[in-house]
Amino acid sequence: MDLGLKGRSVLITGGSKGIGAACARTFLAEGCSVVLASRDAAKLAETAAALGNLGAVKTFAADLSKGAERARLAAAHPDVDILVNNAGAIPGGGLLDLTMETWEQAWALKVMGYIHLTQTYLRAMKARGAGVIVNIIGAAGRSPRYDYICGGTGNAALMAFTSGVGGKSVDWGVRVFGINPASTRTDRIVTLAKTRAKAAHGDESRWQEMLTNLPLDRLIEPHEIANAAAFLASPACGYVSGTVLDVDGGGAFRA
Repeated sequence: MDLGLKGRSVLITGGSKGIGAACARTFLAEGCSVVLASRDAAKLAETAAALGNLGAVKTFAADLSKGAERARLAAAHPDVDILVNNAGAIPGGGLLDLTMETWEQAWALKVMGYIHLTQTYLRAMKARGAGVIVNIIGAAGRSPRYDYICGGTGNAALMAFTSGVGGKSVDWGVRVFGINPASTRTDRIVTLAKTRAKAAHGDESRWQEMLTNLPLDRLIEPHEIANAAAFLASPACGYVSGTVLDVDGGGAFRA
């Protein structure tokens, strides 16, 4: 199926690995050019080299938890057709386990980073009368748990933000929507599972025991989230805005 994305420019934050890198691969396969942004310049270069045979890939190393760095990114790449907000690394743990400094640092990237970049690129897209913003959020925003309270609360805020902005942005020809991945096969899922294993058993090496009762008996593959992002961002699915799609295999409804 031709999604009608050929020639579009795509900016992907958190683009050096995991879901971000998978999004890059999918959009490139659809004929887009991509800009990958993350903190790790070496990892960005490695990912870009792996994807370079698929199309035009640029990289931008920046700490997007800092407002000045987000502004620098927008100045370097002001005219993108599709923004994929994906950068984030909110730690696991309960309310009594995390300092307020940890909350503020985590939200600076995942929450304020999404809000600031959406604001910046929405303004430019409004002026052009076209554009798409995709927020990769997370299933914990819909089904919060105490042992991931910082992430679940931040994700819930981003869900509300996405819906509120996406309901208005269509007046300017811009679509804004979100995707809530559940447990996805990335480095991050291992980190979170280790935190839970340490809390539950005092032994982080038992992290695989935390990944049980999964729908379809498996984790989500990053390309499945990437494919959803590309389809929803394309003209083939051009009436989607304000909504947040849960990609969880029905996990929210399992005992």
